[in-house]
Amino acid sequence: MLISHPQGQTRVEACAADIFRVRFTPRGRFSSRRSWAPPLEQARSAAGLAALSEAPGAVILATSACEAHLDVMAGTLHFRHRSGHVFAEDAAAPRWQVLGADAAHLPPGAVAQVHARIAVQLDKTMPGVEGYYGFGQRAGKLNRRFRRLVNWTTDVLPPGQSRASNNLYQAHPFFLALRPGLAWGLFLNSTWYSQFDVGAERDDILQVWTLGGELDYYLFAGPTPAAVVEQFTRLTGRPLLPPLWALGFHQSRWSYMSGEEVEAVAQGFRARRIPLDAIHLDIDYMRGFRVFTWDPQRFPEPRRMIHRLRGQGIRTVVIVDPGVKKDLRSGYAPADDGLMRNAYIRNPDGTWFTACCWPGAVLLPDFTRRKVRSWWGALHREFLEAGVAGVWNDMNEPALFDRPFGGDGLQLVEIPAEAPQGELHERTCHAEVHNLYGFLMARATAEGLSKLSPGRRPWLLTRSAYTGIQRYAVSWMGDNSSCWEHLEMSLPELASMGLCGNPHVGVDIGGFYENCHGELYARWIEVGTFYPFMRAHTALNTRPQEPWSRPNVRCW
Repeated sequence: MLISHPQGQTRVEACAADIFRVRFTPRGRFSSRRSWAPPLEQARSAAGLAALSEAPGAVILATSACEAHLDVMAGTLHFRHRSGHVFAEDAAAPRWQVLGADAAHLPPGAVAQVHARIAVQLDKTMPGVEGYYGFGQRAGKLNRRFRRLVNWTTDVLPPGQSRASNNLYQAHPFFLALRPGLAWGLFLNSTWYSQFDVGAERDDILQVWTLGGELDYYLFAGPTPAAVVEQFTRLTGRPLLPPLWALGFHQSRWSYMSGEEVEAVAQGFRARRIPLDAIHLDIDYMRGFRVFTWDPQRFPEPRRMIHRLRGQGIRTVVIVDPGVKKDLRSGYAPADDGLMRNAYIRNPDGTWFTACCWPGAVLLPDFTRRKVRSWWGALHREFLEAGVAGVWNDMNEPALFDRPFGGDGLQLVEIPAEAPQGELHERTCHAEVHNLYGFLMARATAEGLSKLSPGRRPWLLTRSAYTGIQRYAVSWMGDNSSCWEHLEMSLPELASMGLCGNPHVGVDIGGFYENCHGELYARWIEVGTFYPFMRAHTALNTRPQEPWSRPNVRCW
């Protein structure tokens, strides 16, 4: 049903008996779907699914599970479950405003183009008995009530995340609301900068706020938490089925510095009869941090090393970052080939966008373009031919800096929000697709692995992501620290990811930053046994964190 009211137009449709889609626009037209948008399963049920009726001043869209009531004059909406519960009730009609470039609560440059300057807000009532869960990758308590939560992917600089962290590496604009007798969910279908105010400003009002000039959300009728998650993943995609080996124990550090060291670590596990299913190679296996290369001195025979590890039942996972070293006309094929294909993101003035990461100055692929994703996926061929079993995507928020590593005053930088991205026929600005950068890199990698090794389940680990990533990749929660607080924080953080349709997740066991003492490591291993993705990982210049390196570890 489509209703015009003083604020604009509202459209409500039933995608299934228990899933509704609500859209609001102040502009008189709705945006068309983008080719790079995360896939959504919108197959309709049998004809006659929903019935329209009218009541005094209202239009009602009813299914067998739920009714949507739209007030024609006020433009407000509420839902009534077949159990009688009224939920997701608007406190006011959606409203919009045109923002100035100096809006203090926006990320730099996020009001790049005319349509990007239109912000839309929706207020819904919050019953006192209702808790709010999910919201993706979040620090803090499982119930997010009384918090303001931002959706804008970013790296987290040392010393890493804390309970006070707001937005992290991933953006999942979805929540599950729970009250006695009813659970329901809401997914904000917006890749723009957005935020949820879950009673932080007013303890009885939930605010949904997004850039992009349109409000688009899906409502899940529940009535149980399990039903909401099923409905959500029915829309956004079921989680991938990982290969069996990926469910075992993974050992990693930044970095194992040579093939000999990697094999010595593997031998240490086998000699002590400690289970080990995968070893991860961080950035130092590369030649000068150039992606898709091997360092010829430290890893001179990667195929033989990987083959010997595989003979012991140990798979090899390699890290791949999005930044391609700007090393042109020197024989480094990914840089030259990508430039020839016009694969990299440009500045608004047409020059190549350049920032710094591990290799120094880097170029960034534009993963919103199908041909670029296909090209990137094909670059993994030599890894698979060498026997690599899995790929680890890192620094894909994307994490970029204003100068090479090693100097003082290093600052994060972002791709200009005005930077053009996408195919010519649907050109957009980076502000619309920033939250999708890691998701689309993971999609490109997963599709490439599937094409290069048909019939085998690809395995991909990603740091940055957006809703729907469960189709393509496993996630870990990024840079934590070796402290009891971060062991405790891991449980609600991973539970939140599970509620958002991402069950195959984990954190760095033992903590990434700082040195882990024996008692903490033992307890973390005990808890980590129940993480769906179980990996020990630690940072450069920390003490060794293999199980036998910690005194008094007896949990094995």
